[in-house]
Amino acid sequence: MLHCFVLTPHLSHVIKAIFIPAHSKLTKYITGISSSFFHQAYMLTIERAISYIFIRPRSCKIDCRWKAKSSNGGAAEKSKPKLDTIYIDKRGKYRSFNHKKVSRKRCGSLRSRGWKYGSGFVDGIFPVMSPTAERILDIVHNKADRIKIWEVLYTLPASHIIWDDIINVAVQLRLNKMWDSIILICEWILHKSSYKPDVICYNLLLDAYGQKSQHKDAESTYLELLEARCIPTEDTYALLINAYCKSGLLDRAEATFGEMRKYGLPPSAIVFDAYINGLIKGGNPQKAEEIFQRMKRDQCEPSADTYTMLINIYGKARKSYMALKLFREMRSQKCKPNICTYTALINAFSREGHCEKAEEIFEQLQEAGLDPDVYAYNALMEAYSRAGYPYGAAEIFSLMQHMGCEPDRASYNIMVDAYRRGGLHEDAQAAFEEMKRLGITPTIKSHMLLLSAYSKAGNVDKCEEIVNQMQESGLALDTFVINSMLNLYGRLGQLEKMEEVLTALEKGPYAADISTYNILINIYGRAGFFDKMEELFQSLPLKKLKPDVVTWTSRLAAYSKKKLYTRCLEIFEEMIDAGCYPDGGIAKVLLASCSSEDQTQQVSTVIRTMHKDVRTVLPI
Repeated sequence: MLHCFVLTPHLSHVIKAIFIPAHSKLTKYITGISSSFFHQAYMLTIERAISYIFIRPRSCKIDCRWKAKSSNGGAAEKSKPKLDTIYIDKRGKYRSFNHKKVSRKRCGSLRSRGWKYGSGFVDGIFPVMSPTAERILDIVHNKADRIKIWEVLYTLPASHIIWDDIINVAVQLRLNKMWDSIILICEWILHKSSYKPDVICYNLLLDAYGQKSQHKDAESTYLELLEARCIPTEDTYALLINAYCKSGLLDRAEATFGEMRKYGLPPSAIVFDAYINGLIKGGNPQKAEEIFQRMKRDQCEPSADTYTMLINIYGKARKSYMALKLFREMRSQKCKPNICTYTALINAFSREGHCEKAEEIFEQLQEAGLDPDVYAYNALMEAYSRAGYPYGAAEIFSLMQHMGCEPDRASYNIMVDAYRRGGLHEDAQAAFEEMKRLGITPTIKSHMLLLSAYSKAGNVDKCEEIVNQMQESGLALDTFVINSMLNLYGRLGQLEKMEEVLTALEKGPYAADISTYNILINIYGRAGFFDKMEELFQSLPLKKLKPDVVTWTSRLAAYSKKKLYTRCLEIFEEMIDAGCYPDGGIAKVLLASCSSEDQTQQVSTVIRTMHKDVRTVLPI
C-alpha cells in the first residue's frame, strides 16, 4: 500500500509515469482529474507494495512546505504563514491568505470574477499591488499624459502577471474615482495591446464612461463587447442602464431591459438598483419611485441598497413619514438595514428638524449592533441644528469625539451652521477657527455659513473681512455670496452699497438669479420705492427669469404694508393668471392688507377656496 501527497498539477503526471503501468485502469482515472483539483495536497492510495517513498517538489515557490513520508511516517508538515499574509477583514477578525491565490482568484486574474457593480472586490480584499503595478499607478497619479503612460505599458512583457497588474491598477483607479485614467488604460488594452480583453475590462470602461455621462462612448463599448463575442453580465447591463439614466435617455434604459431578456438574464436587484441610482443622479426621483414599484411587481426582491436609495428620495422631498413607512416595510420583508439605511432615515428626520425621532433611529442603529460612523453622527447633529438646539448639536459633537470617531469638514460646518441658526456668531467663529487649527481647509460653504452668521448679527465690517479672506484664499465668489451681501446692505439701509454690488454683479462674471431680484424687490418695497420695485419686476422676462411665489409675496407685502387692499387683490389675480400657486405666506399678506371686516371676510373666503383647491390638486 502506498500513500503519497500530490503537490502540484505537474506532479500528477510524474506519479503516473513512475508508479503506474500504461495499461492500468488508474491511468485513465488520474488523467481525467481536473488540474484545479491538485492545487492543494490530497492523498492518493495506490494498491502496490512499495516500502518507502520520499517525494520532493521540483519547484514550488509557495508559503507552505509539504513532506510526504511512508505509510508509517506520519502526516505532512506545514510551515506557519508569513507575517505579511495577515490582514484584518471587514468584521475586524484576523485572517491569513496566500499572496498568489489572492492575486489569481480575488484581485489579479479576475477574468470576469471578483469585481461587482458598485462595490469593488468581494470579502473586502482589495487589489494586491506589485512593484510594477505601483510604478504604473505612480505615473498615473503624477498626471502623466497619454503618450507617456502608453509608452510605459508598451515596455511591459505580455504575460498573465502583467495582465493582473494592469487590471489591478484600473480597479485601484476606480476606487479613487479617477475615471479619465481608467478610460486611458482600458482603451490601451482594447485598441493598442496584444491582450484579449474580457468582460471585466469592458465593465470598467463602461463604468468610467457612465460616471462622466458619456453615454455614446458607453454604448460603443457595449457594442465592442458583443463584437468580441464576450458574454455580458448583469453588471454590464447595470452600468449601461446607469449611463443612460444619467444622460436622461430613459427609452434606451428601458430597451436595455429587453436586451437582457434576449440573452436570458432577467433583471435582478443589481440592475434595478443601477436603474434607480441613475434616475436619482439624473434628477428624476419620481421615475425612480415607479421603477421601485415595478421591481416589486416583477417579484424581484429589493436589497438594502434599494430601500436606502428610496428612503433618501423621501428624505430629500421632506417626506419623513414615507421614509419611515418604507423602513418598516423593509424590516417586515426580513431585509436587514445597514448603517447607510439608518443614516438615510436619520437624515430624513433631520431635514425637518425632528431631533427626537432622529435620536430614536440613532439608538436603533446601536441596538442593531452597528457602530455609528461620522455620517451617522453628522446626521444627528444636523437634526439638533435645524431644530434650533445648537448646544444639543455640540453635545453630539463631543460624544462623537469621546467615542473615537474623528469629526470631518462636514461636522465642523454643521456646528458653524448650528451656532449661526442660534444667533451665536462668536461660537460659530470659534468652531471655524478650530477647524483651521486642525488642518482642515475651509471650503466656500464654510465661509458662507460664517458670513451668514455675522450677516444675521448685522456686522458689516466682519462680513466684508470674510469676503476678502475668501478672495485671498483663492476661493471664487459665487452668486450666493453676492446675494448675501446685497441682503445685508439692504436690511441695514445702505442702499448705495447695495446698488454698487448689483452693478458689479451685472458687469462681472456672476449671473444674477431669481433670488437676487427677490432680495432687491423686497428691499425696495419695504423702503417704499414702488417705482423701482415695479421696474425690476417688469424686467424679469427680459432677463429670462420667471417670478416665483417669493417674488409675488415680496411685491404684495409692499402694498399690504400701506393697506392698499385693492392693489393687493389685483396683484393676487395677476399671480393666479401667471400660473403661480399661492402658499400660506400669501394668505398672511392679504389678511394684513385688510382695513375692514368686509375685506377680511372676503379674503377669508378666498383662502378657504384656495385650500379646497389644494385638496383636489395635491395628493393626500
